[in-house]
Amino acid sequence: MEAQDLNKPTENGTGLNSDNQAENTPESNTPENEVSTPADEVTAEEKETTENNSKETTETPEASADVEANEVEEAKEEEAQPALEPVDHIMLSKEELVKRLKVVLKDFPVENIKEEVEAIKSAFYKKHSAEVEDLKRKFIESGEKEEDFSAPVDTNEIDLKASLKEFKERRTEFNKRLEEEKATNLEAKLSVIEGIKELINGQESLNETFQHFRELQDKWRSIGVIPQNRVHDLWETYNHTIESFYSYIKINKELRDLDLKKNMEAKIGLCEKAEKLLLEPTIVKAFKTLQKYHEQWREIGPVPREQKEDLWTRFKEATSKINKRHQEYFEGLKDQLQKNLEAKTELCEKAEVLSALELHSPKEWEAKSKELIELQTIWKTIGFAPKKDNNKIYERFRSACDNFFNNKRQFFKSYKSEQSQNLQLKTDLCVQAESMKESTDWKRTTDEFIKIQKKWKEIGPVPRKQSDAIWKRFRTACDAFFEHKNKFFSKKDESQDENLKLKEALIEEVKNFEPSDNAEDNFQKLQAFQHRWNEIGHVPIKEKDRVNQEFRALINQYFDNLNLNEFEKNVEKFRNKIESYKTEHANDRLTQERNKIINKLKQLENDITVWENNIGFFAKSKKSEALVRDFQHKIETGRRNIKLLNKKLDMLEDM
Repeated sequence: MEAQDLNKPTENGTGLNSDNQAENTPESNTPENEVSTPADEVTAEEKETTENNSKETTETPEASADVEANEVEEAKEEEAQPALEPVDHIMLSKEELVKRLKVVLKDFPVENIKEEVEAIKSAFYKKHSAEVEDLKRKFIESGEKEEDFSAPVDTNEIDLKASLKEFKERRTEFNKRLEEEKATNLEAKLSVIEGIKELINGQESLNETFQHFRELQDKWRSIGVIPQNRVHDLWETYNHTIESFYSYIKINKELRDLDLKKNMEAKIGLCEKAEKLLLEPTIVKAFKTLQKYHEQWREIGPVPREQKEDLWTRFKEATSKINKRHQEYFEGLKDQLQKNLEAKTELCEKAEVLSALELHSPKEWEAKSKELIELQTIWKTIGFAPKKDNNKIYERFRSACDNFFNNKRQFFKSYKSEQSQNLQLKTDLCVQAESMKESTDWKRTTDEFIKIQKKWKEIGPVPRKQSDAIWKRFRTACDAFFEHKNKFFSKKDESQDENLKLKEALIEEVKNFEPSDNAEDNFQKLQAFQHRWNEIGHVPIKEKDRVNQEFRALINQYFDNLNLNEFEKNVEKFRNKIESYKTEHANDRLTQERNKIINKLKQLENDITVWENNIGFFAKSKKSEALVRDFQHKIETGRRNIKLLNKKLDMLEDM
């Protein structure tokens, strides 16, 4: 399931003009994406100031200042904060979900991330529960009792819980501060009301009283939101106090006319600003700024009656055009959602083709698995599809992926059965080899060993868990015969004990060797040690592995400390290794080493080809730069390894 973008409007187009958006917004009949007409403005001619000002006050929408102040603050915060990139949480691993939660807690305000935190938590525990159930199932299938099962400690879950605890604590602290701020604002607004009441009973001149009244009104507007349950009663008290003030002071006509003129100039300025917003390239920014202008419009107050309708018509026309652009903008978003649906449909079709293939080898399955994983990677880079199609297209893609991997599991289940048969065949060859290892019929038995070794190579792979054990068993039987044969045909060399002493003395000499500052001189001395070692004859077979391993370990340790690059160190270590094989006449080991290198070369060449194809596959996507860099690093490392392997192969060929 894909997560909702925290910074996008919902499908029904709800924006700043929608009903009940702000915390203190009362119920309203204003249509969505329309800005309601301000309260009727008073005139300076027919009705006296008391009636007009009373009407202006009572017809102002309740709590509009609180609502709009809240919206402005939210708009500022949204503009200041970077947008949280939407993701399909279910496609992320548990490690990626924990990492994303930490980033969200670090980079975004705690009051804006509740839905994202819940989405991450839900996706994590779906994956976690599935893993625990799978472990439990395997535990029971292995023959254990269900009640003995205990889920292993999951460090990712520990990290997740720590982050969730941090979120909860920060959220609690934020709500506490918000409630304290609302209580403070309530006291401030009650203080303003008391100030207006004091003006009614004051002894100041009319001009001074009016000026103080305007200052108190400005102070009222500057105060932020208050507790929701006090909004209605507070506005009733405020409006009643304003009506009492206007009734008491009876502003003279001249002062009233000046006030109306000032209001008219302010509203003309707002009309001009609103019209300039039509040139603003960022549509969402223009729309949010327009909401601030409507807040200011409502707070300015009445204008002369003969100007009222024209000014409002002018302001409303600019508003309608900006609203239209805003609506068209979100229509464009719908087009993008449709394009995302088409792209995801194409990925579904490719995944369905892969899931329908009939594959016959592990190599084929691994190659096609990589292709499907690449499709999943691309899926993550595509945004949401339309809401009505989003779940359906995801289920289609997931179904194709599930089918593919179910088929893969079935193949390997059958493949394991074949491996079990191969294990039985190789076990039979081990029994045959073990029955002949003490034979002294050298010619016939040698031929038989060659035959069964050939059969061994023709038999396919066995289960990985038994692979080393069965090979060691077979090799031990073969080695036992051929060592027995070599002993029979070789003369016992009494000098083997002396050779052992010479090699042990040489080991002590190497241990006491102190390298100089001349790296080349040290290198030559180490090679001389190796040549002297190779010139010493055989040692008793039971001591052969011990002294060889000890000498090679010492030489390799000195090579590691030489001022050589990694390539040269690897070459010299390999030379030391194969020289010991040569001394032991271990031709089979040299052959095995050569085959191992050839296989590694083939695998690396195939891997580089795949990586280069992957780079071409992702090169067109800007969001895949990290993947491209990763593949380039793998290719460079692979080519260095190919160079080293070719050098080793040349050394083997020279022998």
